[in-house]
Amino acid sequence: MATLILVRHGRSTANTEGVLAGWTPGVRLDEHGAEQAAALPARLAAVPLAAVVSSPLERCRETLAPLLAARPGLVAETDERIGECLYGEWSGRKLKELAQEPLMEVVQHHPSAVSFPGGESMRAMQARAVEAVRDWNARIDEAHGENAAYLMCSHGDIIKSLVADALGLHLDLFQRIHVEPCSVTAIRYTRSRPFLLRLGDTGDLGSLVPRAEGPEEKGDSGDAVVGAARAHRDRSAQ
Repeated sequence: MATLILVRHGRSTANTEGVLAGWTPGVRLDEHGAEQAAALPARLAAVPLAAVVSSPLERCRETLAPLLAARPGLVAETDERIGECLYGEWSGRKLKELAQEPLMEVVQHHPSAVSFPGGESMRAMQARAVEAVRDWNARIDEAHGENAAYLMCSHGDIIKSLVADALGLHLDLFQRIHVEPCSVTAIRYTRSRPFLLRLGDTGDLGSLVPRAEGPEEKGDSGDAVVGAARAHRDRSAQ
């Protein structure tokens, strides 16, 4: 199946102000976030993308703008299922203030039990994001073949919950995962299991270029590579 490239939006004004943004309108990239977004096309230059999917929120659309400008043939499709968690009454509040709420301890240690006041549960957040990925995997496979790669631009908690699902981790463990703004996380889905290829990567991404099928690509069929590593081939010959 497809390779999913997850990009967390660049650093936003809410990140620098210590605010839980949620779906609060008008949260944009700050100056550093805009620089991160501007660097994304070069980082992904070697990776062919079959499709681009975005959270509907401004900070994700702004993060993708330089990439879409660099690749005129790509148009971002919007999927609300990968939008930020619905934090309800917590949205727009300072994180320092929220740290004093009794619910925050549950968020940190038992997130599967959390339902945000006036918002959604973290279980529902993960379920809708996983459903979106499964749907897009099927669409990409059908339209572009199982070696295609596509990109989703989303949010920290969404990406962490998708990584937890790919690794078979209970949602209560997803707070152990960390992804920086504008970092790239990549998951290769196969018929038998997903493989986490990158987690919160902020460097070069050339090795994410889909490989040609062959006997040396046994790991892409769903089998884990013995020794936990795969030899890198010389891409200059391709």
